[in-house]
Amino acid sequence: MTQLSNLPSTDALKQQAKRLRQQLKNSGVAVGHSKSLELVAQQYGARDWNTLQALAGNRLHLRVGDHVRGRYLGQSFTGEVRGLSVMGDGAQRQITLHFDQPVDVVRFESFSALRQRVTGMIGWDGCSARKTSDGVPQLIIDALPGPRPEVALA
Repeated sequence: MTQLSNLPSTDALKQQAKRLRQQLKNSGVAVGHSKSLELVAQQYGARDWNTLQALAGNRLHLRVGDHVRGRYLGQSFTGEVRGLSVMGDGAQRQITLHFDQPVDVVRFESFSALRQRVTGMIGWDGCSARKTSDGVPQLIIDALPGPRPEVALA
């Protein structure tokens, strides 16, 4: 793969194939839909469309401002993506989250440590490579479907 860190969603790839097919048609070269999908896959360095689609479909696509839910150090949260950067070779992303409600990150009953903004590293699956002592990823993120919920101002 030549452009893994820049791989768009499956829908965006399909739109790219549609535009490519139209441009080729305008240039006098007629190709079918499946051929245009294969050409797009080749542009990204994939063996074929099915391989590219599998890679794109297994990636969690996030943007700054997205509302997400997940678990941080074993505690459930919902919050907003405040920062997002692709790191190194593109296999990891640094993410900054602002939780809707502070999360207690300590499991000891007589002590609390509330966090509302955290920064961590996640893979394209939405999970951190770092794990807690019980083997669970420290940070797990799921995108929430639909637009951000409205927040009432007090």
